[in-house]
Amino acid sequence: MNIAIIGYGKMGKMIEQIARRNGHTIAAIVDPAAPAPAQTRIFKTIAEVENLETADAAIEFTRPGEAAANIKALAEKQIPTVTGTTGWYGQLDEITKAVETAGSALIWSANFSMGVNLFYRVAWYASALMNAFPEFDAGGFETHHNQKLDSPSGTAKTLAAGVLSRLERKRAAVWETLNRRPDPGELHFPSLRIGSAPGKHSLFFDSPADTIEISHTARSREGFASGALRAAQWLAGPPARRGVFTIDEMLKDILEI
Repeated sequence: MNIAIIGYGKMGKMIEQIARRNGHTIAAIVDPAAPAPAQTRIFKTIAEVENLETADAAIEFTRPGEAAANIKALAEKQIPTVTGTTGWYGQLDEITKAVETAGSALIWSANFSMGVNLFYRVAWYASALMNAFPEFDAGGFETHHNQKLDSPSGTAKTLAAGVLSRLERKRAAVWETLNRRPDPGELHFPSLRIGSAPGKHSLFFDSPADTIEISHTARSREGFASGALRAAQWLAGPPARRGVFTIDEMLKDILEI
C-alpha cells in the first residue's frame, strides 16, 4: 500500500517504521509542528501535498482540534482514512455526512490495538457468563506511566462500559478511591500512574473460593500502529469500502461473527 501519514508524533513515526518494514510505501507525511528530517519532506497541511490522491489510504493521529478538518480534506480527495485521534466525536454526524457525500471511507476508534480489542471481547464474554454465578463480584484496575494525561484511560472506560452492559448486577463504574464499602451494584475500577509502567488493564471476578483475572498489557505503541495499518488495508480493500465504520465492524468482518 501507498500510505499518507497525517501526524508525525510518536504514533506517526511508529506507523512509518512498521509500514516500511512490511513493504508499504509512504505517499506523504503531514504535520504542521514536526521538524523535517533531512531525508524526508514533511508537509504542513494536506492542501500542500501534490498528487495525494495516489495514496491508497491515510492514517491520521493528530490532535482533537485538527482531526475533523483533516478527515474532511482527505474525504474530498476520496482517500480512505483511519483515525485514532479522539476528542472530535461530537462532530461525528457532520463528518459522516462529509465522508458519505464525497463517496469516501473512514474507520475510527480510540484504540486500534488488535490485542486490546480481542481482550475486550474475552472480558465481555466472561462478564455475560457471570450472570449465572452471583457469588462472583467484579472489579478492575488499570496502570499507566506517569506521563499519561488522563485517568481513567479511554481503554478502561470502554472495558467498563462493556462489562456494565452485560453483567446485570453491576449498574455503574466508580473510578475514584473509595473511603467506604462499595455498593454491590458498583464496578470499582481505580487507576495508578507511576514511572514508566506500560499500560495494563485487568478485570477481576472474585468469589469466596477463587479469583479469575483477565488482563492485557501493552509493551509498546507497536500494537496500536500495527492495528491502524491493518485497518487501512481492510478499509482500502479489496474490496474497497465506502462509508463510516468503527473497529467493531472491522472485527466482525475479520472474525466472521
